Amino acid sequence: MIQSATVIGAGSWGTALASLLSLRGLNVQFWGRDTELMAQIRDTRRNIRYLPDLELSPEITVTADPAALQPSDMLVFVVPSKAMRSTAELMANCGAASKARVLVSCSKGIELETGRRMTQMIGESIPGVPLAVLTGPNHAEEVARRLATAAVVACADDEIAKAVQSCFTLPFFRTYTTDDIIGAEWAGAMKNPYAIASGIAHGLKLGDNTLAALVTRALAEMVRLGVAEGGKVETFYGLSGVGDLMGTCYSEHSRNHRVGTMLGQGRPLDEIIASTRMVAEGVPNTASLHRAAQARSVRMPLLDEINAVLYQGKSPKEGMRDLLSRDPRPEAD
Repeated sequence: MIQSATVIGAGSWGTALASLLSLRGLNVQFWGRDTELMAQIRDTRRNIRYLPDLELSPEITVTADPAALQPSDMLVFVVPSKAMRSTAELMANCGAASKARVLVSCSKGIELETGRRMTQMIGESIPGVPLAVLTGPNHAEEVARRLATAAVVACADDEIAKAVQSCFTLPFFRTYTTDDIIGAEWAGAMKNPYAIASGIAHGLKLGDNTLAALVTRALAEMVRLGVAEGGKVETFYGLSGVGDLMGTCYSEHSRNHRVGTMLGQGRPLDEIIASTRMVAEGVPNTASLHRAAQARSVRMPLLDEINAVLYQGKSPKEGMRDLLSRDPRPEAD
């Protein structure tokens, strides 16, 4: 049985999960890198910067000092993908994982330089401990309000999966299990660029027909690349795939969607990024996934256009025009 957890990362999702695990009855430590932010959370029991409406239990230990962390049964990594490797190494060096029974990634992304998934990076830094993923259509703002939510736990070990599932099971939060870590992680990473595309469509005022077509073709691309990387087809038709894709492409809570909307309205990417404190994972994910698709020779026209808009100076209107003017082909191709 898992009785203690350390939540690593003090963004909105990390804050919501720290609260959720405490509600479940676990002994929770909550660590973030920003000393000022963690001191504020410790004193006010609120993360004013990222999730101000959620009051954290006084039983949650809040710290920015890795040396202050006590070993716990479960480490829950909720940091931006670009910070995952360095954060995992930090946790390994400070001893926080010395008695861990499972390491859980709640971050969605692929490392640009290596193409490694989040659990692969964690496992390389902290070897010998079972790895799991918590993913799905889960907006922190709604979990904080205790609105009905479903997620999936991916783990190769069924008993470990069930133990993690138990930790993340509450009256308003339901979890399922799968053994397909590869598919769950690739699905979680791939939905982010398409959320930017949906935001672009919104910013261009293209309507529901466009968005429905975009989401449908996005899923087809996700399946193609995800299966090429070793994931199972059925995973992409579950919570970590189409569920997360719909949740982020249609939601006002999605950071990636907001970035896309501003792009569609004509704002430059640098200005957009500078104007927000939250990380839109779809921006770095697009580069990582585009590189992976090219390496696997997987055809992904939507992703190609998103990459061109983000990194090659192409306008959203040009990208949409080029998508629609491609040669006709069968839907299943």
